[in-house]
Formats: sequence, C-alpha cells, structure tokens
Amino acid sequence: MPLLSRMLNAPLSIDVRRGAVAGLGELLADRRIATEGRVAIAVGPGQGDQIAEHVRPSLSACEVFHVDGGTVDAAVSLGSKLRAGSYEAVVGIGGGRTIDATKYAATLSGIPMVSVATNLSHDGICSPVASLTHEKGKGSFGVVMPLAMVVDLDYVRAAPPRLVRAGIGDVVSNFSAVDDWLLAADAVGERVDRMALTVARTAAEALLHQPGTIESDGFLTVLAEGLVLSGMAMAFAGDSRPASGGDHEILHAIDQLYPGTGNHGELAGIGAAFCYHLRATHLGEGAERLEQILHCLERHGLPRLPGDVGLSVEQFTQAVLFAPQTRPGRYTILEHLGLAEDATRKAVEEYVRAHGD
Repeated sequence: MPLLSRMLNAPLSIDVRRGAVAGLGELLADRRIATEGRVAIAVGPGQGDQIAEHVRPSLSACEVFHVDGGTVDAAVSLGSKLRAGSYEAVVGIGGGRTIDATKYAATLSGIPMVSVATNLSHDGICSPVASLTHEKGKGSFGVVMPLAMVVDLDYVRAAPPRLVRAGIGDVVSNFSAVDDWLLAADAVGERVDRMALTVARTAAEALLHQPGTIESDGFLTVLAEGLVLSGMAMAFAGDSRPASGGDHEILHAIDQLYPGTGNHGELAGIGAAFCYHLRATHLGEGAERLEQILHCLERHGLPRLPGDVGLSVEQFTQAVLFAPQTRPGRYTILEHLGLAEDATRKAVEEYVRAHGD
C-alpha cells in the first residue's frame, strides 16, 4: 500500500499574545507535560527571573536554575542538574542563547522542554537546532524541538529593540536558504523536502509584506509566527537546510573570525542580501528579491552592509571565503560559484558600491 501521509513534528501549543506567560502553569497541566508540577525553570540574564517569579505560584514544585550563557559547558551543566532532579519538564525563559542551552540540556536529560521567548532575535525559539559556543568557536547541534512555546508580547516589548528587530533578518534569510536548496537540487541532485521548503518560504513572504513595525502587536505576532514556522520547517526537513544557506555560512564565518560583530539575525540579513547580489551578478537572477530584502532591512533599521556592523571590505571578503568551511557538505551559491579571493573581494566591493548610501 502506498504511503499516503507522514507524521510531522510540531509543538503541542503555540501561544503568541499579550499576557501569555500567565497561562504557563495551566498550559503545562493541560497538556500533561508536567502533571505533578515537578518543573525546572532555566533563566538567563534580563527578564528571565521576573518571568520565573510571575509563574511560580502556578507551579507547585518548581526550581529555578540560572544559565550562564549560550555555551556547551553551560548546557551540559544544566543537563546534569536536570537529570539529578527527576524533573518532568524544563521551561527555558529568555533570549536565543538561554533557549538554545536549555534545548540542549533537555535533550541530554530526555525530558520535554517548553520555550518562553523574551525577544524575537532568531528562529531558535522553536527550532530543532541549538547554536552554542565552545572552545573552538560556535557550532550547531541537533536537539529535540520544544514541546510548546510561549511568546508574551508584553515581555517582548520590554526587550531591547535591536534584539526584536534582529529576528526580521533571520526570517527573510529563508529566501536565500530555500533558493540555495533548489540550486543544490539542480546542480548536485540533492533531495528537497517540498513541505519544509514551502513552510520556510511562506514564513518569509508573510513577514516581507507585513505592514507596520515592531511597535505594532500585529507585526510582532507575524514575526513570532514566522520564527516558529522556520523552526518547524527545519523539524520537517530533519536539519537546518530550509532556513540556513550561504547566508548562514557567512554568518557563522563572521562569528568565528570576528566574534561580537553583530547578532545572529543582523548577520543573517546581510548574508542573505549578499548571496542575492552574487546570484544577480553571476547567475542573472534574484535581482528583484535582492531589492525586496534590502528595502525590508532598511525599513526596519537593520544593517545591510558590512560597514554597518563594523566590518571592512577585506574582513567581509575573508568571511565569505571562510564561509563554506562552517558547513562542510552543504551546497549553496558560495560553493556553486567557488570564487577565488580576488573575485570575492571584487564582488564585495561591487555590493558595497551598489547599495551603500
């Protein structure tokens, strides 16, 4: 008998609204995630402690742990505490680094994880991937997708605007990732999961054409849902392919070569725009998408050029050259063109000249 359907991983619950945190205890009980209330709460710097205190009354037997940054060591340390405590679930409260560390710790411990995002800086809030730093830089690790997620817009609005805007760059970079996936299918016969591709691209399209700014609840809701859909697309595909192409290779190269330059979403946006510049100038396609992405980044106050995040043409050139090493085996526009150093530098110079102020 032919296979007529397949099982797709998706969160049990997605709650994006003002005041969503108040329903966290009820969510855990209703979804039978933690029926006895033995819940660990992992918080990072910022608003995590405030939210933890807010939900304590509704969780009869919870314990709060502080996550010391988005590192492998911090995640492993948390994992050992979770195993020792016989918890039913862990709630990760904070930004991307805290949630990524908690996802990794939950995976090591074999318990479900609930994601409570305090900002919308990247799609890690609901993805099956954790981006963590270690002694050799930063790496991406496969983890179990959060079982439920909560985005309380009241807390998002209290986060630094730069972190909220950053998620826009991460979502629109899906365009570049999807086109790289299709390029790999044509050039080297890579299999494409059309469901995952459709979900990732739909998330980017919805955000690209959404009016308003981060001052609007409506826009924030679309941004949050776009990040969730990006995470689900990766879960459907079984890896980060639908949301990570040459754009993210450049991002990870910058993280390794010039740490602290910009945050994840900011660098993803620049990487996506540059990859479309390469497509437009070398393949004769993607010019319209390039202009759409640049307009979106500019409209929301996100960096568009290397200089906007403090990188020189030479530094960005070196990051582009190093980028393929961050994802060995992944085929993107960077691997397809295989530009030498002089040609890469020329491409960067042309991009800056064409799109600078």
